[in-house]
Amino acid sequence: MEYLPNIFFALALALGFGFFVMNILRLSRNIKLGKDAHRTDKKQERLKNMIMIALGQSKMVKRPLSGFLHVIVYVGFIIINIEVLEIIIDGLFGTHRVFKDVIGNGFYGFLIGTFEILAALVFVAVVIFWLRRNVSNIKRFLSKEMKGWPKNDGNIILYFEMVLMTLFIVMNASDITFQQAEIGNPISQFIVPLFDNFSSESIHMIERTAWWSHILGILVFLNYLYYSKHLHILLAFPNTYFANLNPKGQFNNLESVTAEVNLMMDPDADPYAISEENTEETEPEKFGASDVTDLNWVQLLNAYTCTECGRCTSSCPANLTGKELSPRKIMMDTRDRLEEVGRNIDANKGSFVDDGKQLLNDYISPEELWACTSCNACVEECPVNIDPLSIILDMRRYLVMEESAAPQELNMMMTNVENNGAPWQYNQQDRLNWVNEE
Repeated sequence: MEYLPNIFFALALALGFGFFVMNILRLSRNIKLGKDAHRTDKKQERLKNMIMIALGQSKMVKRPLSGFLHVIVYVGFIIINIEVLEIIIDGLFGTHRVFKDVIGNGFYGFLIGTFEILAALVFVAVVIFWLRRNVSNIKRFLSKEMKGWPKNDGNIILYFEMVLMTLFIVMNASDITFQQAEIGNPISQFIVPLFDNFSSESIHMIERTAWWSHILGILVFLNYLYYSKHLHILLAFPNTYFANLNPKGQFNNLESVTAEVNLMMDPDADPYAISEENTEETEPEKFGASDVTDLNWVQLLNAYTCTECGRCTSSCPANLTGKELSPRKIMMDTRDRLEEVGRNIDANKGSFVDDGKQLLNDYISPEELWACTSCNACVEECPVNIDPLSIILDMRRYLVMEESAAPQELNMMMTNVENNGAPWQYNQQDRLNWVNEE
């Protein structure tokens, strides 16, 4: 019976981390459903981006208030969880505050004191975030894609953080030995008077309850990340590292189309010549994207990394003028469809069975796609370098090149270019007629 708590702790730890690893493997599998993308060049520049943007929060603080609050939560939550290592050792081996004897009261007190101050700051910041999200009526939190689960998810995470910070302070305040040592308790000392009328046994029970609830809450929070927009806590680092480094607005060319153009431009080329390597029947390459498996793996990583903060949508000129497009919704829809495809694969033992649905039309409408002005405002604003525009352009490419479903204005322009060599509706010989006009 003496070792029963340690055994229970080890089982809880194994289950928590085991389920987390299982979710990470599922996440990796889903991302790998995307097409290949070459993102291994310019390693130093990529590393710099990751350090500055993901670790340094450089784009987050462009909006000072929310950026500053996010930095507090980010730094506080990460640093406070250093203590999880001590909790794990204590839980497995039955020790109590094992680091106190290892590093000494002075440094240990400094660490725990810092953790307590950060915990209080995180709690205050999270309360402000909750008020901004639920009371302040900030427009980007009121969009239609933020109804239901996305709204609830954002609040659940905030409640999680409030509870975990509170448990940490209560755990310290109800630790009689720790309080009597008078080290590292700048915040918890104000909670101690609440326990004045409690017996020593009751206070110990409160401390143990807070301790167990704190570590189990962290394990639950860790596994909740996969189902939450807060997956960006983990994915912001690879997402910023593998982000597109080309100049914003630079379009990629399809190799198959480029080959056709080069063939047309070469007067010595034989269009009927068939090389030996092309004699075998192969399925023609699909132009653009109509479903998530047509996108590349970086775009799918983008979808999972989306924080749903809405900075992209709040800066989108199409959205600001009342059009249907919301870059945030594009990313959320891509992630939801990818999750649906993943569940389909799981249900069918590793293979995808056609469900009669796709990202285009079932999730994202052509109206949304054609509302985009390609201005890159969404890409510039994203605090973790997500690129909604690349998905929009790939889906537009599919509409134009596979379904000939471009808007009438574009079809007229492309017809004119094809027939007249210019976007205008008159032939090339008449282009300079305006010179003779008085």
